[in-house]
Amino acid sequence: MNGALALAAAYLVGALPVGFLVARVFGVGDIRRHGSGNIGATNVLRAAGWVPALLTLIGDVAKGYLAVAAAGALAGDAGARAAAAVAAIIGNCWSVFLGFRGGKGVATGLGALLNLVPWAVAPAIPVWLAVAVTTRYVSLGSILGAACVPLGALLLGYGAPAMLAALAGAAIIIARHHDNIGRLLAGTERRLGRGRSAA
Repeated sequence: MNGALALAAAYLVGALPVGFLVARVFGVGDIRRHGSGNIGATNVLRAAGWVPALLTLIGDVAKGYLAVAAAGALAGDAGARAAAAVAAIIGNCWSVFLGFRGGKGVATGLGALLNLVPWAVAPAIPVWLAVAVTTRYVSLGSILGAACVPLGALLLGYGAPAMLAALAGAAIIIARHHDNIGRLLAGTERRLGRGRSAA
């Protein structure tokens, strides 16, 4: 029973549409009607500026982290925490509050996996930064950063539940970037600061 409650709580926390709410507070209206239509920090940055984007990023990371922490408090076992990490990412990507639509899971996944497999996440952050800063492709940085986490979890010897959660989380995040991958391969993906992108 506690395990089911932990999963439901993790999903609902992950589903909180932080970017959508922040954009409304800053007078942007429905962020889904701007730029890429995504509710994440990158699109909030383009539509509303650095402060709302930073608030969105912090909020999304925090909700992922707290979802796993709450699962640990409710159920206590490694399996529940691992499942909660995936549930939080799913909540972000398919939010019940937005008609089962949402973001791409990057920041929420960062927070969830930072709680679950912190040392595996550590190298993914500089990978994301290096790629995003040098290429200005936020989507590419997100994809490569996500791919680093399950590899790090495996190499660092995290338990099977955590490794599977890291793999599932990375798979969801990468799959949510399928349009970006197509544009990257076609050479038509827009760079940060150079117009519209769906990152």
